[in-house]
Amino acid sequence: MTAEPLLPGKVVLVSGGTQGVGFAVAKAAVAEGASSVVVTGRRADVGEAAAEELEELGASTLFVETDLRHVEQARASVTATIEEYGRVDCLVNAAGLTTRGSVVDSTPELFDDHVAVNLKSPFFLMQAAIHDMQRRGEPGTIVNVITMTSYGGQPYLAPYAASKAGLVGLTKNAAHAHRWDRIRVNGVNIGWTDTEGEDAIQRRFHGAGDDWRELAGKSLPMGRLGQADDIAALVVLLLSERSGVVTGSIVDWDQEVLGARD
Repeated sequence: MTAEPLLPGKVVLVSGGTQGVGFAVAKAAVAEGASSVVVTGRRADVGEAAAEELEELGASTLFVETDLRHVEQARASVTATIEEYGRVDCLVNAAGLTTRGSVVDSTPELFDDHVAVNLKSPFFLMQAAIHDMQRRGEPGTIVNVITMTSYGGQPYLAPYAASKAGLVGLTKNAAHAHRWDRIRVNGVNIGWTDTEGEDAIQRRFHGAGDDWRELAGKSLPMGRLGQADDIAALVVLLLSERSGVVTGSIVDWDQEVLGARD
């Protein structure tokens, strides 16, 4: 017996939805019945290719070129979604800046970029989406893609850790504030994941070669990096009614157990 789709007829906005985990979420949303999917990103060529692929999978798709360092552009993506499809049912904040910097060597500019992309833009995307849900008097769902680094992370991820830890607090605050609006807000703390962006980071900052994925896998309990499609399946479940009344939860999606010791 075939299960009913998780997101039948839903309008889904995915920030950072043109590649990596965000694009995997967008594809999973289409596969689970979303009628319309909006993806945002900075690169028009990548975004247009992503939108074309999503259209071929069966959903009406819109790409909105967006630099999340600028709040007005983040807000504009919500406005564009409403203008095109009439509403926002589901929001996924999947974009993330992971450039390296420690407490002692990070510049104010680097810190500000991390806060802008990883915390400030999700705040105002949520604000705009919640305004639409409240205006219509309809329930909605939001999932923030966060990171295990929000617990502290490596020394070279200081601005990243700070900004994503803020997103954990924001997720819980928004979930509490809007539970009576039937707007559920949850987060997923993802671990080390195989994406295009991670490949670029490993090569740029860590001198990684073509075998870095294999070497990384050998250092992990399950023998492999996390996969974007697996994360997307969880995100779509949290967006859907099948996750019930869950709100304000931060799910650790990783193969390391935080706080445990051998």
